[in-house]
Amino acid sequence: MKATMRRKMSIRVCIVEDDAGLRESISSFIDDTAGFECLGAFRTGEEAVVGIPTLQPAVVLMDINLPGMNGIECVRQLKEIRPELQVMMLTVYENSDRIFEALAAGACGYLLKNTPPEKLLEAIEDVRNGGSPMSSHIARKVVLAFQPVARIRPLIEHLAPREQQVLELVLAGKLNKVIADELQVSMRTVEVHRANLFEKMGVRTAVELAQLLAGKR
Repeated sequence: MKATMRRKMSIRVCIVEDDAGLRESISSFIDDTAGFECLGAFRTGEEAVVGIPTLQPAVVLMDINLPGMNGIECVRQLKEIRPELQVMMLTVYENSDRIFEALAAGACGYLLKNTPPEKLLEAIEDVRNGGSPMSSHIARKVVLAFQPVARIRPLIEHLAPREQQVLELVLAGKLNKVIADELQVSMRTVEVHRANLFEKMGVRTAVELAQLLAGKR
């Protein structure tokens, strides 16, 4: 009974990765960690689009370079079926165009495959809680690309000083827990500031915020 309850409380994850060794390694690590459960691991995007909606995971880890349907198209199709699904890209690519394509398709985070396992678990938890984690190298590319255009600058200047700080840290790919530590406030306070700045910027998610700052909305 207790084991069943622990399973229900776990963060449910699916993986889409064509490398068999890596797929098995990540799925085993997640499944063997308390508080996490790997519901399924898929080799192709075609298999994922069929299987993932029925499994109803909270978070999907998605590779980009898949045989056949690529990961970006897979994200797009999964989001059409399950709009609430949270997808985090886990890849070797740092190409800016690929990053923005993935975010535009509906991905909410972007990590490199060499991310330490414990950081990967933190990122999965952050995604489940509404965050948008990114590897530091990728976050820098995003920040440099998302320099606010003239029409957006008044919106940013309208934010309270603390909201501007949270905005900068969100765009830097910081987890909510890290933001709370850096600002020396509670996680709840970060969530409130985040919700307020999203409302003032007229967006609902970090992806929409990124698109707005990139001049794509």
